[in-house]
Amino acid sequence: MTVLIDQPRWPAHDMLWSHLVSDSSLEELHAFALRMGIPRRGFDLDHYDVPEARFDELVAAGAEPVTIRQLVERLAASGLRVSQRERRALDATN
Repeated sequence: MTVLIDQPRWPAHDMLWSHLVSDSSLEELHAFALRMGIPRRGFDLDHYDVPEARFDELVAAGAEPVTIRQLVERLAASGLRVSQRERRALDATN
């Protein structure tokens, strides 16, 4: 069971963001986020978006830094990844 974080490289709201995921369960991910004070509104179906300013703190707390490729591969292997197709389908129903 591991919480993973990619390098902050995703621009939005005048800052860079990382993705925080679990390679085993959403429960583990939510528990880590709660423990670290990450608001639930940052959760996006299979990951939390976290600002660059929190990266070092999250790594120090146990999140494993990985490349975006490693993050996607491990998230997919866990069965927790929500694909772009699934995201579009969910958006269409909302």
